[in-house]
Amino acid sequence: MDLSKRLYRSRSDRVFAGVCGGLGEYFGLDATLIRLGFVFASLLGWFGPLLAAYIVMMIVVPETAPASKSVVDAEPDTII
Repeated sequence: MDLSKRLYRSRSDRVFAGVCGGLGEYFGLDATLIRLGFVFASLLGWFGPLLAAYIVMMIVVPETAPASKSVVDAEPDTII
């Protein structure tokens, strides 16, 4: 088990706050499956606890650090 693995909210795979995207990245699943799980559990009557858990995770779980500029994104040098 990789102990350095941490849970972050996703910046790239987000619909609202990146919580489901972050869970998908952490568990190695597609974020759509996590979202469908939330919807299915809500239909089973777990809407209140899921909403509370989502809000808590939105506040407590940190967002991933912005990616640094790669060589491809860097501006070209001007040759005079």
